[in-house]
Amino acid sequence: MITRVRVEGMSCQHCVRAVFTALTAVEEITRADVSIGAVEVEHSGAVTVEKLREAIAVAGYRVVDGETNRRALNVFGTADGVGSADGVGSADG
Repeated sequence: MITRVRVEGMSCQHCVRAVFTALTAVEEITRADVSIGAVEVEHSGAVTVEKLREAIAVAGYRVVDGETNRRALNVFGTADGVGSADGVGSADG
């Protein structure tokens, strides 16, 4: 499954790194893409917008909107099936 949230207050790459680091506390995340103002995470179904909101708040930012696409589940960890399904993905975005 994929959950996307919009994040208020992010304005630079330091913000991106801070949010990415905060997301490492959410063990159920298999991949995270963080960019200025947006986060997309892939997970098995255990991650909620509320869990992301709590983790991102630790970094000092606020989730303003979010949605989960319950139809998207990539067992291999990336859209093209290449890569690891364990751990969190790249902070580049």
